[in-house]
Amino acid sequence: MEKKTKKGKAAVQPFPDIPSRTFDLLPRFVEKFGKKKVMFSCKVDGAWKKYISRDIVKMTDTISQGLIGLGVGKGDRVAVVSNNCPQWNMVDFAVQQIGAILVPIYPTVRQSDFDYILNHAEPKIVFVEGSLLHNKVKDILAAMPTHPKEFAFNPVVGMMTLRGLMVSVKIDKKSLAALQARKDDVDPEDVATIIYTSGTLGTPKGVMLTHNNLMSCVAHYGPHYPVPSSHKVVSFLPLSHIYERSVLYTHLYLGNSTYYVENFGTIIRDIADVRPEHFTTVPRVIEKVYNGIIRKGEKLKGLKRRIFYWAFQLAERYDETGVKNGRAYRFKLYWANRLVFKDVRKAFGGRLEFIISGGASLQPRLVRLFAAMNIPIVEGYGLTETSPVIATNSLALGIIKAGTVGVPCSSVQFKIDPESGEILVKGSAVMKGYYKNEEQTKIAIDEEGYFHTGDIGEFDEDGLLKITGRMKEIFKDSMGKYISPALIEGKFTESPLISMMMVVGENQKFAAALIVPNFENLKTWCEENHIPYTTNTEMIQNKEVNDRFRKEVDKYNKFFGDFEKVKRFELVDREWTIDEGEVTPSLKIRRKIIAEHFKDLIDGMFAE
Repeated sequence: MEKKTKKGKAAVQPFPDIPSRTFDLLPRFVEKFGKKKVMFSCKVDGAWKKYISRDIVKMTDTISQGLIGLGVGKGDRVAVVSNNCPQWNMVDFAVQQIGAILVPIYPTVRQSDFDYILNHAEPKIVFVEGSLLHNKVKDILAAMPTHPKEFAFNPVVGMMTLRGLMVSVKIDKKSLAALQARKDDVDPEDVATIIYTSGTLGTPKGVMLTHNNLMSCVAHYGPHYPVPSSHKVVSFLPLSHIYERSVLYTHLYLGNSTYYVENFGTIIRDIADVRPEHFTTVPRVIEKVYNGIIRKGEKLKGLKRRIFYWAFQLAERYDETGVKNGRAYRFKLYWANRLVFKDVRKAFGGRLEFIISGGASLQPRLVRLFAAMNIPIVEGYGLTETSPVIATNSLALGIIKAGTVGVPCSSVQFKIDPESGEILVKGSAVMKGYYKNEEQTKIAIDEEGYFHTGDIGEFDEDGLLKITGRMKEIFKDSMGKYISPALIEGKFTESPLISMMMVVGENQKFAAALIVPNFENLKTWCEENHIPYTTNTEMIQNKEVNDRFRKEVDKYNKFFGDFEKVKRFELVDREWTIDEGEVTPSLKIRRKIIAEHFKDLIDGMFAE
């Protein structure tokens, strides 16, 4: 029987021929899409180096044999500390197909997190990208009592490279038989990976995901994006995060070729070069791209400038559901696309059909804007503990609605706690548990098998899920009123002048906020108002700048009840960063650390 949304549309069915284990995706890719099809590509000395499927499978098997020769057994952990590259993928599959467990570590985590994760996971082998990342972990590895063996993807003095490991492997009938036996011994319910959560509230927890967990996401999430095997995809989110990794597994199932950007600074250039049909991202990247587009428009003069702003003002009124876009509006939008938006699409290579966004809530305004430009952004929702995607807006169902994360995937059952509003889920996507932490596992997964997400949500009139807050982030003011910081921050950061924001005020008489200005847009505003721009530190103390932000705060306060209004604010002279521990690798703010770093500013806002 087909499931239906409240709009009456049949829910998508899971992919029918999903492999039961992650590494089975590789031979399937060769068989269905050809041994010479590009599977992965990356920049080497400024040129794209392409890896065809036959070679990936062969090299992956060779790495597996090398690991077996090093004594890596079933259940042993192998860590990788690297940015995205084809070598990352080969190690991933090579580890999993011999029954071992991959432990990916973000290259940008705090030093204390490197120390904790490596000592907690106790990997037998550690792969690093090169000397830069090896310098971050070498002292930790040297002090570990287990003395893990170290290998590098790129040359590092005194270390064997991955290539060196592969060259050392003797391939014969015996080694091939041993590898096949190890593959045959891997069960879908075996742990495939341990991913340490980014720890916004404390010590990272090691999430154990099985082969079945990971393939469940491909089976039930992938069908919402029916794309042909001809699609090329650009990848820049870290594979260390389950979001990008699960999407990559889906690309392999669909037969798509994945191109890794050179670095975050070359995203737009590499997208224009590759000309992908879709890619995945997080809201922070979309916001930066949008701000870059607006900055270019600000440089235009006369009629061109007026047309540019007319087009974007028109796009902000777009109804992404298609219901309210009348004939007159569509006529105007036609000309906006001809005169302005076609150039935006060219900047993305000219072939982009859609963007998938996750990891955090995207401003509804940006969903409308990009949809008007014929670049729909499709939002989804999930957690590391749920493999990760468990709800999504859907191209297959024709459902894209700003402010929602779409329909539940059929891999899980949803339940909203009637008292707290917390989202609870159970099903094949839910993790096996936290590594070496039975106590936290029992807290997270109740006796009925429901995982407690910690997110607060509700279903709207169309049966689409809306995330309205985070259990541990909501606080009460001194009058007992509950305040959801995320809701307020999400609205305020729609402002072109506000880059980041953190609302505070627990047990206080009112809500206040730390605000990180969008310094590029602030510079433009200062220039237009004939205010000499000196330094960030000096400008946030400028009276005219503060008056301008007061107006902006007053503007967005109108969307909230009196107890939610931001009564006082302080501007911050720099962006919050991963290096300072203030945001996670997936760019969520770490409230506790920010509160510590800016304690004096926060205390000052509440001083009598």
